[in-house]
Amino acid sequence: MSLLSVDEIKTLVEQPKGLSVSIYMPTYRGGAELQQNPIRFKNAIRKAEELLVENGLSDREALKFLQPAQEELDRGDFWEQQDNGLAIFIADGVLHYYRLPVNFDDLVVVTEHFHLKPLMRLLTGDGQFYILEIAQKQIRFLECTRFSAKEVELEDVPKNMDEALQYDETAKDGQHRIATSKGGTNNSFQQPGTFHGQGSPDKDNIKRDLLQFFYAVDRGLQKYLNGKKAPLVLSGVEYLFPIYRQANSYQHLVEEGITGNNKILTPEELHALALPIVEPIFLQSQQQAIEHYKELTSTGKTCTDVKEAVPAAYFGRVEELFVAVGVQQWGNFDPDTNTVYMHPEPEKGDRDLLDAAAIQTLLNGGTVYAVEPDKVPDEAPLAAVFRY
Repeated sequence: MSLLSVDEIKTLVEQPKGLSVSIYMPTYRGGAELQQNPIRFKNAIRKAEELLVENGLSDREALKFLQPAQEELDRGDFWEQQDNGLAIFIADGVLHYYRLPVNFDDLVVVTEHFHLKPLMRLLTGDGQFYILEIAQKQIRFLECTRFSAKEVELEDVPKNMDEALQYDETAKDGQHRIATSKGGTNNSFQQPGTFHGQGSPDKDNIKRDLLQFFYAVDRGLQKYLNGKKAPLVLSGVEYLFPIYRQANSYQHLVEEGITGNNKILTPEELHALALPIVEPIFLQSQQQAIEHYKELTSTGKTCTDVKEAVPAAYFGRVEELFVAVGVQQWGNFDPDTNTVYMHPEPEKGDRDLLDAAAIQTLLNGGTVYAVEPDKVPDEAPLAAVFRY
């Protein structure tokens, strides 16, 4: 299971210009259908050969262009190690492929740039969220999208309460101590002040220790959550939630959490439980963006004109962009003359202008909502909200 980052998208955008093949295909993860994976790939390669020839290569040159991808992907058990979909990007001396948790439609595109719009759902307006599993003996942190979950190996975050509070495990009388920070130490989990207690700790002491522990966790998570807006979902025993909320400084902690599980869950199991909690938040965010668009329709700060939206996205004017998946508008944009050329069918040197607008919006810090065509405002192939 893969997660894409904006940095990886930038790598694909910045690859050397020249003929570029983008292949999207659904894949099977098991069962008798596994044999369909290499068959789909061979069909996609044949289609890519045809398009490369249409773009000026000879049959022999087209075969040579695609040969590295065929050799790499047809070796070993590659086709048995799949997710829901596969994205493949091929250029001269360049090969990238991503097993992704998205059911792509079969698509082959050959232009001067990689075609990236089908990936937008994994990046923006995308349903990114986090899961924090809290327990006295274990802390786990997951980065998720609607489609996937990945556990993050945390640094500078205590793994458990004993580590955070530096318990004296040799004490036989129940005595415990919160270590005092001393000059020269780099242990961010230690806190000023010393606490001593006799006998078995009562509930107040346990709560105080948990709170101290969660303050340390919250501090350590700041470098992972600083500047983020994605929802954070807690998982664990319910009585721990209000204690963690008291220590929490992240503004997007969700009220509802994952409770009632006594066993260690896989990232996929946690993801399945968290998704119904965060999905209404994502739908609300997208609906708010639609309402924002509607409010601005008479102000000159919105547009559905591809010829206006593409240059605006290129020059960083687009704050929010709705773009239809599965729809292409062929043409090209000349930034030197600020001119957009549109064609009913792809011509040599063309690219999908909707794809170009989405990529530039994303790279310039805007938000992209890659949605089904009927979800784009005003029933247009794209709809943009301008910053100015």
